[in-house]
Amino acid sequence: MSESMTLWKYTHMEQNVREKKLVRLQEKGQVTLPAEVRRRLGLKKGDLVAVTETSEGVLITPQELLATKDVADIDAALHEHGLSLDEIIVTGRQIRGELIKQKYGLDSDN
Repeated sequence: MSESMTLWKYTHMEQNVREKKLVRLQEKGQVTLPAEVRRRLGLKKGDLVAVTETSEGVLITPQELLATKDVADIDAALHEHGLSLDEIIVTGRQIRGELIKQKYGLDSDN
């Protein structure tokens, strides 16, 4: 291996090590995310995160990001069939109103 390649590999490895923060696993499997990471991700006490096992380890993703991505994926799939998420929501409200009227004899505000 050339000297420049060795230097690049060492420098790259050193940068990765500097980016890693060690946290201690607590009794019930809990870990505390470093404050800097929580700030960057906008996480606060009570927020949900998704934990995904990967070949590299564990990926922790703010749940709001997953939900936003899921909604965008659903919307894209609906558009492929000539539908929109907004139309589905409106239609669902109308159907719910009709069912409430049939079953309970009540007019719903949708």
